[in-house]
Amino acid sequence: MICKEELIHYIVIEGCSLPRILVVNAENPEKEAIKKAVAVIKAGGLIVYPTDTLYGLGANALDSEAVLKVFKVKARPLNQALPVIVSGIEMAEKLAVITDAAESLIKAFWPGSLTIILERKPAVPSVVTGGSDGIGLREPNHAVPLTISSLSGLPLTATSANRHGGRDPVKLSDVLSQLTMGVDLFLDGGPAEIGVSSTVIDLSGEHPVIVREGPISRVDVERVIGRVDSGR
Repeated sequence: MICKEELIHYIVIEGCSLPRILVVNAENPEKEAIKKAVAVIKAGGLIVYPTDTLYGLGANALDSEAVLKVFKVKARPLNQALPVIVSGIEMAEKLAVITDAAESLIKAFWPGSLTIILERKPAVPSVVTGGSDGIGLREPNHAVPLTISSLSGLPLTATSANRHGGRDPVKLSDVLSQLTMGVDLFLDGGPAEIGVSSTVIDLSGEHPVIVREGPISRVDVERVIGRVDSGR
């Protein structure tokens, strides 16, 4: 049972105090909240945070043990890759091979709701990518995850903060109805502005492929890099 009066401080379930919930300003997040989130990430913990698309479940994407916690909390199969948030192209270059097409898309749509799958570099643990050679990267158009990633100097796992196959978490209450145990800190930045998953394009193969069409359409992408294929 969640005690609503205490929701902004902590969750109470069956008399047990669970992790704190901090309310943050989505456009200008409070420094103290960001510092707490950075500390959790650096310590190998998990946070729930708002983005422009949906709420995300974040861990240090370079820490294999922390990433495994994400899979456990979500009950997500280990062969399904996790997308990753970066604070800009400089961080992206440390994680993946940035092709000419990727650079064009980054300039056109980042920060924003486009996830780009690229060939991963050795710095990325294979558990993040489900054992595949590609990694999905995105710079979101939201100050909270960008500030956390920038100040920590770390990429964050960016999978949606729900149980595997569960309802999309547009607001924090959507998260709390599915996830509580295993998360060290919840950041409440209000409802996600877009409310749907990002568009995903795979540039790791011979031809560009739209894996998922979201807020950025296939037509939008083709205006930048030319023809792309549909599906995998």
